[in-house]
Amino acid sequence: MSEPLLSVRDLEKDYVSGGTKLTILRGITFEIGKGEVVGLVGESGSGKTTIGRAVLRLIEPTAGSVSFAGREITKLSASELRRARPRMQYIFQDPFASLSPRMTIGEILTEGLRIQKIGTSKERIERARKALEQVDLPADAVNRYAHEFSGGQRQRIGIARALTLSPEFIVADEPVSALDVSIQAQVINLLRDLQQRLGLTMLFISHDLAVVEYICDRVIVLYLGRIMEIATSAELYARPEHPYTRALLSAIPSPDPDAPRNRQVLKGDIPSPANPPSGCVFRTRCPNALPKCADLVPQLRETSPGHFKACIRDDLN
Repeated sequence: MSEPLLSVRDLEKDYVSGGTKLTILRGITFEIGKGEVVGLVGESGSGKTTIGRAVLRLIEPTAGSVSFAGREITKLSASELRRARPRMQYIFQDPFASLSPRMTIGEILTEGLRIQKIGTSKERIERARKALEQVDLPADAVNRYAHEFSGGQRQRIGIARALTLSPEFIVADEPVSALDVSIQAQVINLLRDLQQRLGLTMLFISHDLAVVEYICDRVIVLYLGRIMEIATSAELYARPEHPYTRALLSAIPSPDPDAPRNRQVLKGDIPSPANPPSGCVFRTRCPNALPKCADLVPQLRETSPGHFKACIRDDLN
């Protein structure tokens, strides 16, 4: 891995709802190198979006640290964080809800530039036009409104909004999950092209493991707020070690319906964060669980160069 641009250490996030404490994240630790695309995968409710928002301080973490380019951003004041924002941007999941229907596309794209007091009005609109062209939309779209565009085009506008501030790091939160399958491929190819052309560093959040394999250099597997496995994309898909990862990968549809399948179906649903299992949070659905899994929290350990797994069986060896 190249020099880390983002470093996350022991990140935690709790919520209190109706007097009940919800444990969303625990002990989240990882790094993303400059120019790297890291995938974050897991079932709904695993905490993926919470991580994406916490690392940019769109929500405040309960504990832990996040360093960006060597600077601890969890300790920045509001004014210091505002100045750091242009370097870190977010692409939202829903292209329909994330664009204001009352603003022109030009106003949407230049809003961040206005807040950051970057350039004159003319210079800001020119940057907006350039960003639209980067995502293969006409520059004159600055004069139109979001309802005039399709879902795929709206997501391109959302990507353009992130690009106007010339960021180094982008969190892409399920950027194609709300799109038709035929449009998903176009947007994913666009993101991959932009990442390579602009040298962007990216945290790519998705539940679609086929997409993650295509675009990501490394993958983090998350379950109920804890990391189960981290490896390069090639290593993870070829040799998954954690039983949760193997179950996720076995669910990927095969283009050959006659190919032999070793489907590993998990029993039950992901537990509630209001009442997570003791010990290993995956133990209630794990086919290899031991009695000690109820008592011991597995630590993320390096099982081979660059490959990390959290499993109590490794801790007992």
